[in-house]
Amino acid sequence: MLKNPWNNRADNNFILMRLTFILLFFYTSSFAFTNAGVKVKHAEIDSAGHLSRFKNAYPVPPINANLLFYVQRTSNTNTIVYDLNFGSNGKLDAAEPVKPYWIRYAEKGQKEDLSYIQRKFAYGLTEKALNNGNYDIRFVSYKKFPLTLMKSADGKYHIFALIAQKQILLNRIFVKIDGGSFWLPNVTYVEVKGTDQITGREIVERFKP
Repeated sequence: MLKNPWNNRADNNFILMRLTFILLFFYTSSFAFTNAGVKVKHAEIDSAGHLSRFKNAYPVPPINANLLFYVQRTSNTNTIVYDLNFGSNGKLDAAEPVKPYWIRYAEKGQKEDLSYIQRKFAYGLTEKALNNGNYDIRFVSYKKFPLTLMKSADGKYHIFALIAQKQILLNRIFVKIDGGSFWLPNVTYVEVKGTDQITGREIVERFKP
């Protein structure tokens, strides 16, 4: 008997959220979450308007050679990680250069592949090879935010995004939701964080989709 996809865990409700970045992330009216039995709250904002408690409030995925960036939301501490995807020959997979997966911190911290629905309508990417060896990368649910997969000065591939009018090496995306409804959550902001490759400074910018 086929499983009913609507009976999957809460994150699968994102099948309803397509074509807008607002509906990419699962709505919840609660702002306190449990991770390994410890209650954590969403990050607070400091005087400069940045997420001053981000590192304390949400787990930071383990650093590895293939890690590009990750996405976290105020729905829970579960994190979507985006890694470089190399084939068995050790070369970047031209058809799917970036592989997303879960680290489900709100459960046992296990890694899980995204479901078909999550890949196609929520957290998945479109990936297009460019003539210069770079790749145009877009979220399937919000194609207005272009990303570029390309090599930097260290000779390795990284994801770059236009942040504060500069091409910045992307590290993290965070989405804050304040109330609203299931169908139309009130996204207060989307915050992107990256590193300026020239100065080494951390750059943070927000926008409301």
